[in-house]
Amino acid sequence: MVKRSGRRPGNQDTRSSILDAARRNFAEKGFDKASIRAIAGDAGVDPALVHHYFGTKEKLFLASMNAPINPGELIPEALAGPRAQAGERLIRLALTVWDSPAGSAALGMFRSALSNEWTARLLREFVITQILRRAIGELIVDPAEAPMRASLVATQIAGVLVARYVLKIDPLAGADREVIVAAIGPNIQRFLDDPMPEVFKRDAAT
Repeated sequence: MVKRSGRRPGNQDTRSSILDAARRNFAEKGFDKASIRAIAGDAGVDPALVHHYFGTKEKLFLASMNAPINPGELIPEALAGPRAQAGERLIRLALTVWDSPAGSAALGMFRSALSNEWTARLLREFVITQILRRAIGELIVDPAEAPMRASLVATQIAGVLVARYVLKIDPLAGADREVIVAAIGPNIQRFLDDPMPEVFKRDAAT
């Protein structure tokens, strides 16, 4: 029998090869510039097989990250409601996830990112494209200001998560979730709604 040449058939090894190629491409090029076609070529498979296993590029990215949550499902639900409470709902969502079983996986991913450049790149892409961009997109924000506002929101949420779950600084580490929501929510709301300083507007425009 003549051995078939060309791309690999679908099996577990192929799936692993696709995920490895996806991690390389997403880390090197970022989520926006990486393509299913390039990932498939790197893995030695047909692009149709990538779609067969993972569906969309977004789902492939989440699989390559072993993401413990799907922000596409959680963020729209969390932000449904009055805009004036959007900041509280965002920090409440973050705390709820990290207090759940998914939080252990998120913590492991974060710790790995501190010592592994590739993981750090992937985590940055995950936070920017799947969480911050999606959250800002659910709200009415000036597109020119959206990246800076998202970055400022990230300082609040990431700071709380590091202090509470990584460094475990008391009394924050043992505080009731709603106490933190009440304290941090208004700060996030300010970054979402308050007029931006002119220097930030110039930075956002460059």
